[in-house]
Amino acid sequence: MISSTSSATSVLDTGSAPKANAADDAASAQDRFLKLLVAQLNNQDPMNPMDNAQMTSQIAQINTVTGIQQLNETVKGLAGQFAAQQLMQGSAMVGRNVLVADNTLAFDAENKSGGGAFDLAGSAAGVQVQVLDANNKQVGTVELGALKAGRYNFEWQAGDYEATGPLRFKVMAANGEAAVDAVPLAVDQVTAVSMDNGALALQLSRGGTSSYSAIKAIL
Repeated sequence: MISSTSSATSVLDTGSAPKANAADDAASAQDRFLKLLVAQLNNQDPMNPMDNAQMTSQIAQINTVTGIQQLNETVKGLAGQFAAQQLMQGSAMVGRNVLVADNTLAFDAENKSGGGAFDLAGSAAGVQVQVLDANNKQVGTVELGALKAGRYNFEWQAGDYEATGPLRFKVMAANGEAAVDAVPLAVDQVTAVSMDNGALALQLSRGGTSSYSAIKAIL
């Protein structure tokens, strides 16, 4: 004979909601609880009946658990729909040029010119862009003079230089002897989009991927 509320609660906790049985849905869990509650009422001690407040508390608890389970399923469904919608919207990025944090120089061999961009952290009395080859040898320079904090594009005319490999650039900015931070930005093209751990990832033409949040600008 089940003579107390705690007995029914113990049976429910140990036999009705094992974590390993993930296939049980909220409806079946609630049905098992009600069957246990009815069995408890049928077998309770007439001299020590269940307290109404205790019974109400148990019903409220199972309803709360059921509500949370249903809410979790709803949120999972919404998250899946959002990811699909984000991927569809991200497909519009395919073929677009973007700015990413990188120091690769975009070089046009036909027109003998290259370019890139950078974010300047503060005002600088002098800004210079150095163009480097694959051996880290300086092969060109772009003088930009004094600039305020902000984002800037630059173009390098290669002249007679024949590029035989990838080119990089380095931004040198200073106020007197004090260096000013500058983040190099490279032009790249989006070739594909995908979802990576629930986040939109962009495949770039020069290889590698970038998260959507890492894109500095869409050109």
